[in-house]
Amino acid sequence: MVSLRLSTLLILSLRILSTYAQGDASPEDAVNPSKSPNLAVKVSTSFPSSEIFGIKLVNGHPTQALLSFTNDEASPINIAFVGGSLWGPDPKTNGATSRIVRNVTSTRYNVEIPAGEKESVSYSFATELHPQELRLQLTAVVANEAGTMYTLNAFNETVSVVEPDASLFDVQLIFLYLFLLTIFLGTLYFVYNTWITTLFPQKARAGKGGERAKRSSGGSKKVDPADQVAVVGADGPAVTSGAKAYDESWIPAQNLNRPEARRVKSGARPKSRGKPE
Repeated sequence: MVSLRLSTLLILSLRILSTYAQGDASPEDAVNPSKSPNLAVKVSTSFPSSEIFGIKLVNGHPTQALLSFTNDEASPINIAFVGGSLWGPDPKTNGATSRIVRNVTSTRYNVEIPAGEKESVSYSFATELHPQELRLQLTAVVANEAGTMYTLNAFNETVSVVEPDASLFDVQLIFLYLFLLTIFLGTLYFVYNTWITTLFPQKARAGKGGERAKRSSGGSKKVDPADQVAVVGADGPAVTSGAKAYDESWIPAQNLNRPEARRVKSGARPKSRGKPE
């Protein structure tokens, strides 16, 4: 019940601030609750990572704010919530009035500050907007010992929304460059094989098979006629190189001495072996 009550109070506080923006008054003209005499509590906001030239909200990166509270009450107080919103000129009135552009994250703390003490809390939020100048308004919701809720205006100044600085070592950019380079090289390769190669026809290479045979054999080698052995087979005589191409131990002796073929003259007639008259 307590957390629901605190959340409702924070939402109502933001709605009250938006009511000022929708009317003729601007957020600067709204009553600052921190000056209320009902609660002796002061709050100030600083941005540790801010630059000299102003506060910049970098898109995609958390913005760190440090809220410092000073409790001048005689009793402790409790920091319940911290939230805020970004304000910009209303285009409907040509910038004469302001409107809420974006509500930033609200964070619950439940931090107690003793009487006469100081306490600081860290508040962070992120933005995703177009680069522009807006007014950042941060509001803190605190409660006294009796449980009464108060809203304190913690910050109300102009800030700049910017894009993050590009780095050569950014992983996303590196992968993007590699992807684009791959597409570019693939397109060039396709164009080269499709159109460029047709403009330069390749010449036919002559003697390719003979050159390969010469390279594989290493040239012709002369064979000594004494090392050649004649082999007679079914397909006719053949010559093999080497001293012996077979084992003669199992061949019969009568088969080793082959008869010599007699030459017959073509014009000679065979003698007739007729009976004598």
